Amino acid sequence: MADFIFLMHDDCEADDSAWEPYLRRLQEIGCFQGGSVIGDGVCARKSGPPAPITTHVVGFIRVNAHSLEKAKTLLAGNPVFEAGGTVEIRELPRTD
Repeated sequence: MADFIFLMHDDCEADDSAWEPYLRRLQEIGCFQGGSVIGDGVCARKSGPPAPITTHVVGFIRVNAHSLEKAKTLLAGNPVFEAGGTVEIRELPRTD
């Protein structure tokens, strides 16, 4: 089983009341690994100017699934996805 992260973009008006049932469903099927809204921050670099902060990513959810295609099916009910917004799915490769 692989780990994936859903990165929610701020390109839609999501229904805030839909988050609780969506997250509860992910927990019930055993794939939810955590998540949060993403607050303000900075980019840091040892030397030279850093790249600008990514402002359009506003939250994340971590899930496990057998494949990228299976992870994509877990978007059903995601308030951002259902509102027509962008959810970026990235695999979190294991390093062990």
